[in-house]
Amino acid sequence: MMLEVGHWFMLALVGISAGFIDAVVGGGGLLSIPALLSLGLPPHLTLGTNKVAACFSSFTSSLTYFKQELFSPKLWYHTAIASFVGGVLGSALVLAIDNEWLIKILPIIIIAVAVYSLINPNAIGSQNSKMIKKSPNKLHQWLMGLALGGYDGFAGPGAGAFWTISTSKFYGLPLLNSCGLARSMTLVSNLTALMVFIALDEVNYLVGIVLGLFMMIGSFIGARVAIRFGSPFIKPIFITVVLFMSLHLAWSAWL
Repeated sequence: MMLEVGHWFMLALVGISAGFIDAVVGGGGLLSIPALLSLGLPPHLTLGTNKVAACFSSFTSSLTYFKQELFSPKLWYHTAIASFVGGVLGSALVLAIDNEWLIKILPIIIIAVAVYSLINPNAIGSQNSKMIKKSPNKLHQWLMGLALGGYDGFAGPGAGAFWTISTSKFYGLPLLNSCGLARSMTLVSNLTALMVFIALDEVNYLVGIVLGLFMMIGSFIGARVAIRFGSPFIKPIFITVVLFMSLHLAWSAWL
């Protein structure tokens, strides 16, 4: 696949922007997936290529949150295992779905996130959030990991946003800790799904790696900005990004 200079420049801008958004609120795929589709990649190849880039981004941001002690792996290893299993199942499911249906399903999922974020002011980072010092219920971890890991393997756009909302809602985590958990779990499911797409030869490595390197830059900046400025900075970006990109995806798929 031959790309023009303008296409590479577009990937650079999208990569930095998507990486920044991914590190702050999750949902960098809301930018990167439409960008890859605009290059003419088929939907399945787009999703596989995006997983390459997403692994670069989620690794960078999850490592940053871990170093700042905003994520403790020993409390969430059941969630990580469940996310791995969910990622395998979700990737297998998406490869069995017709391309035309897949294009139309994605906007519906993202719009649901946008609507929930708008109607619920405490969707992320409620005022009662508190640190967790012991591992949450194993069953709850498995249910959440299977569901969200499965979604990330199935499609991916907004997966980090789903994690942020869910962990704030059900575990009462502080916003930055929710972000740290979200980035770490999406790293697990991204790597899992990527292995499936590689096995089925649904990856454009050159485009994925180039996009991923620029997403690393965006993630490096975004995670540090989020940690520095916290909830007042994150919340409005979260709602704006999810709402805007849900409308964009819906327009592209249906109109």
